[in-house]
Amino acid sequence: MVDISGKPSTSRQAVARATVLLSPESILLIREGRMPKGDVQASARIAGIMAAKKTPELIPLCHPLAISQAGVDIWLDEEKNSVEIESSVKTTGPTGVEMEALVAASVAALTVYDMCKAVDKGAVIQDVMLTRKSGGKSGVFQRAAKK
Repeated sequence: MVDISGKPSTSRQAVARATVLLSPESILLIREGRMPKGDVQASARIAGIMAAKKTPELIPLCHPLAISQAGVDIWLDEEKNSVEIESSVKTTGPTGVEMEALVAASVAALTVYDMCKAVDKGAVIQDVMLTRKSGGKSGVFQRAAKK
């Protein structure tokens, strides 16, 4: 584990995204709240937030952090037949929360997959990525928008 004891505490934030591609029928079931396993968006949101808090237990050598905020937003993109996920995590500390944001988005996507797999065997998780981070010595990172 990297020694961060000499690093100053700063305000840090990270935002990550993930996409789950589904069939049009699955998107309709989610939108209408008729997916057999229940409310996909609510379940994935809670799973993602819980995952952010458990990141050091899942990723070797990841520092345990006092997270001050974790959120997961989920929306349907009916044109792309996708579930779009965006997680955000904040802390004040000596190291960043990029891994927490990525784990949150990933676990939310896995939860969508799990809840839809019985009716949509072709579901695909894609484009898990850090989109923004701020704080610390390296400052701000902002991923360029897709063209």
